[in-house]
Amino acid sequence: MESRLYAATLLALYQLTLLAGIALLPVAMVTERLGLRLPIDRAVTGLNERYERATP
Repeated sequence: MESRLYAATLLALYQLTLLAGIALLPVAMVTERLGLRLPIDRAVTGLNERYERATP
């Protein structure tokens, strides 16, 4: 039961991170022109890897 709850929580966080990445795309494009980079890709990749390890 706990593992399903953990996997469901990771899936929800992964989905929210994807949504935030899409919503922040214009901001990321502007900051990249200024020489800064938003680390959203690392957050998405990390959550995806954790979710894949949590699901059988």
